[in-house]
Amino acid sequence: MKLRTDLALLSDWIKPHSHVLDLGCGDGTLLAHLRDTRSVSGYGVDIDENKLIRCIEAGIYVIHSDLNKGLSQFSDKSFDNVILTQTLQALKRPDLLLLEMMRVGEEAIVTFPNFGHWACRFDIFFRGQMPLSRALPNEWYRTENIHLCTLKDFEQLCQTLNINIMQRAIVDTGHRSTALMRLLPNLMGEIAIYRLRLMPKVNA
Repeated sequence: MKLRTDLALLSDWIKPHSHVLDLGCGDGTLLAHLRDTRSVSGYGVDIDENKLIRCIEAGIYVIHSDLNKGLSQFSDKSFDNVILTQTLQALKRPDLLLLEMMRVGEEAIVTFPNFGHWACRFDIFFRGQMPLSRALPNEWYRTENIHLCTLKDFEQLCQTLNINIMQRAIVDTGHRSTALMRLLPNLMGEIAIYRLRLMPKVNA
């Protein structure tokens, strides 16, 4: 099965034999890929019952849960990686879930559409309308996105939450990264992919 472009890239950041929690796992495609190619174990979490059935059919351990209610069912540092792909912007309080991800995992990987992309700015500034793009394909009245952000917004939030950005990849929806994206990531990147770890506490 062919992986979505951002999933293919972040897979390279997962070490073999890791224990992974995939939040908003959908049909379990990412976990099945990691299991088959990297001997990764773990769980998926999703709220959609139809997707849970597809996970079970694929042999993926999955839990039915609403991410807006946190991750209280998991103990501290019980996973090597906690993954959240293309879901951050649909949460009621993305800041609280980020902290929960840092609590239950050693590292976290987060992907989201970059609302600072030039095409989004163009649509709002010149057309006066919410943008439609390959990364944001649904009209405003039928999108699940309620907290869209730019790269700068997300990185500022990480700083506020004491979260260290270990790696960042800025790509388009075709998984390509150009020199212009590396020079002007907030303006030219369509999809943002971050690898995160909580900063160690400094004793006073």
